Amino acid sequence: MSSQLPPGDPFGALGDPNRRAIVELLGTGERSVQEIADHLPISRPAVSRHLSVLRQAGLVIERPRGTRRIYQLDGLGVEAVRAYLEHVWGEATTSFQRLAVGSSRADDEG
Repeated sequence: MSSQLPPGDPFGALGDPNRRAIVELLGTGERSVQEIADHLPISRPAVSRHLSVLRQAGLVIERPRGTRRIYQLDGLGVEAVRAYLEHVWGEATTSFQRLAVGSSRADDEG
């Protein structure tokens, strides 16, 4: 596979529903910690902890804007996860197609 996954575990990071919700929010545009917290039933410190996990997994990046930190999806990390899933799904689809064709031929002969 040509794309390398980020150094952290993006799939482990996405295992938490709050982190998935954060990724979904950031999919619509960049946001501050407070803006994210305003959309979720968790505190600002909890949002910050979740963002730290997502950042370590290579899924979000942060940048300063005045006294705030602004978060957005990391295109490279998200692309690496997408490429990995397409690779795995492609192999699974190919195996399924081989199995289905083999079963169909066996049914035609029987």
